[in-house]
Amino acid sequence: MAVFKPFKALRPVPEYADKVGALPYDVMNSAEAREMTKGNPLSFLHVDKAEIDLPEGTDLYSEQVYLKARENLDALESKGVCRSDEKNCFYIYRQIMNGRSQTGLVGCASIDDYMNNIIKKHEFTRADKEADRIRHVDYCDANTGPIFLTYRKNDALSDIINAWKDSHSPVYDFVTDDGIANTVWVVDCDETNEKLSALFGGTDYLYIADGHHRCASAVRVGQKRREQYPDFNGNEEFNFFLAVAFPENELEIMDYNRVIKDLNGLTPEELFEKLGEKFTLESYNGVGQYKPEAKHSFGMFLDEKWYKLTAKDGTFDENDPVDRLDVSIMQNNCITPIFGISDPRTDKRIDFVGGIRGLSELERRCENDMRIAFSMYPTSLEDLMAIADAGEVMPPKSTWFEPKLLSGLFIHKLS
Repeated sequence: MAVFKPFKALRPVPEYADKVGALPYDVMNSAEAREMTKGNPLSFLHVDKAEIDLPEGTDLYSEQVYLKARENLDALESKGVCRSDEKNCFYIYRQIMNGRSQTGLVGCASIDDYMNNIIKKHEFTRADKEADRIRHVDYCDANTGPIFLTYRKNDALSDIINAWKDSHSPVYDFVTDDGIANTVWVVDCDETNEKLSALFGGTDYLYIADGHHRCASAVRVGQKRREQYPDFNGNEEFNFFLAVAFPENELEIMDYNRVIKDLNGLTPEELFEKLGEKFTLESYNGVGQYKPEAKHSFGMFLDEKWYKLTAKDGTFDENDPVDRLDVSIMQNNCITPIFGISDPRTDKRIDFVGGIRGLSELERRCENDMRIAFSMYPTSLEDLMAIADAGEVMPPKSTWFEPKLLSGLFIHKLS
């Protein structure tokens, strides 16, 4: 049974929320973060990407960066920009993007649930990325970015959350520069919080939707603190990590598309012949780009022309939750055998473009630094959960969630 509990969030006072809240550290590089924070010294990127306050060229993984992150976090509190709540609370966090709403509950999940697979994963993590966030959490003594969790729809949970929203005023309500509305309510009623925790206690599993590296790092810091304090009783804050849990029916996964630098020595005609072994290939004569309309169909952009690919029967195992994924079909039947890219996580000949950028971005990349692009049909939440339930992992770059959860609105201090 899952543990999800209220906590005393360190969070912005209302008049500063829209200035503090920032996109996650891993969706932009340092140069982009410097540009995004111009004129805004309160942006949480000064904590999550503290290298922007150090000389350009500073090693991103030097101790200076982590010390600066802690200094900037402490400054937000000492200057009165952020304050800690006096009692344990849950927080309701609603985002609206392009008319679609998703509402999650902000609280703390258990590192034991992660280790015991009550919190299920669907991706491998990289040691170097984990090491960075481990040091960041350790130096800051806080979880600064929430983990994006999902759970199977629970009407009783939704009823309590919706009733609270309807009967209370939000503490934050603002729209970011990219047009996403962010609204937060504080649930400061002990009885309501006990009901919410109890309902999560009746939930068999939570699933990581996004944030595998942040989650693994938070858990590792908790384990380190247990080693430092062997008399721990399990209730200390380092036994838990910051998360936002959303019902699966409110989430949407966007397409995660592929661009490839060259044709691996093939002519277009030779490429078409090889593709024809595993896919039916049609010229797309519609207006604009070809956006796949169903599973097992793909768009291809080459030499300023769009094509439609459809996977042939027998090219994947419909009973295998990983093999039947479109990202697996594309990798196993095209990207590896035809383009010779066996490890898309490390091969520099391939790149990935989130669906939020649109298919015009694929055309732009092909005009500039890439040769060919593939548009994908989005992975479903059902597929994600089926893979996690089977104890399997997805291929790299299988899911792209929007909108992104802002960092800085809720900070979970470990001590």
